[in-house]
Amino acid sequence: MQERSNIMAVIELTQENYQKEVIESDKPVLIDFFATWCGPCKMVSPVVDEIANERPDIKVCKLDVDKNLDLARTFQVMSVPTLVAMKNGEMINKIIGAMPKAQILKMFD
Repeated sequence: MQERSNIMAVIELTQENYQKEVIESDKPVLIDFFATWCGPCKMVSPVVDEIANERPDIKVCKLDVDKNLDLARTFQVMSVPTLVAMKNGEMINKIIGAMPKAQILKMFD
């Protein structure tokens, strides 16, 4: 994202690219629903970046809930951070709150 623009593996998710990046993805997708003002989101962000760099088999996306309210509503995001695992266009897992990397990766087991 803006603060870590050197990481190309993380995709900034929007309503416009959601269909292409998530629904039509040929690999599992991790979506990090965050807000710029959220403290726990700032703790999770580097962990999500690490996953993007270490796991080329998982597409990693970040979605700013304040800029994409419709998508946040679609996933019933009530608090941030919320992490969603998608596979074949379907949600397979969802966790709310700051979690360690191992627990985030378990969402895809």
